[in-house]
Amino acid sequence: MPPTETGSGTTPVRQLPHAPEPPAAVPPASAGPAAGPLLDALAGWPPVRTADGPFALVPVDRAADLARIAAWMNDPAVAAYWELAGPPEVTVAHLRPQLTGDGRSVPCLGVLAGVPMSYWEIYRADLDPLARHYPARPHDTGLHLLLGADHRGRGLGSALLRAVADLVLAHRPRCTRVVAEPDVRNTPSVAAFRAAGFRYGGEIELPGKRAALMIRDREPLDPL
Repeated sequence: MPPTETGSGTTPVRQLPHAPEPPAAVPPASAGPAAGPLLDALAGWPPVRTADGPFALVPVDRAADLARIAAWMNDPAVAAYWELAGPPEVTVAHLRPQLTGDGRSVPCLGVLAGVPMSYWEIYRADLDPLARHYPARPHDTGLHLLLGADHRGRGLGSALLRAVADLVLAHRPRCTRVVAEPDVRNTPSVAAFRAAGFRYGGEIELPGKRAALMIRDREPLDPL
């Protein structure tokens, strides 16, 4: 399972949003997994404002975005944790179940001020194998993230993690927690989650890695 920060990016991609727009009408479930009910029609979520410009989650279009995502996956810093380096077919095999599935996991480009600069997976943690390894709650929503190389080292990871967690909680009223499971060795990732308002929920043993369970609660826990 993937990490938080890492990639590179100059491959052309389709026209993407540059500024926040009014919330779109909820698309019908038949429009595809990203418009379905399991993640409350993620495809219709509007952009959000950040200190670095408007940020949008744009569901992946395999034909338009494959080259870019495959290039990110072959960045050594990304490959060390995602383990998806190789020809584009490796990336296709990773994306296909999400793009053709029931919508429990939606792969997205993160587009900041009109620039595609990150890759995200927004998924139903309570419906994922991850739920076998921690006390999951109904509608827990998970995040995977990698940043393109040109956008690392500037604190963007934590800023965008906070923005996306806010976005999830705003548009998924039944979700009480956003969770993530970065590799415990990926200390920059764990630090980015902490800076984004996630708390450390302990270590969990997952297939292929030991992970730090990071949790962003809708309501902050009482410190007492």
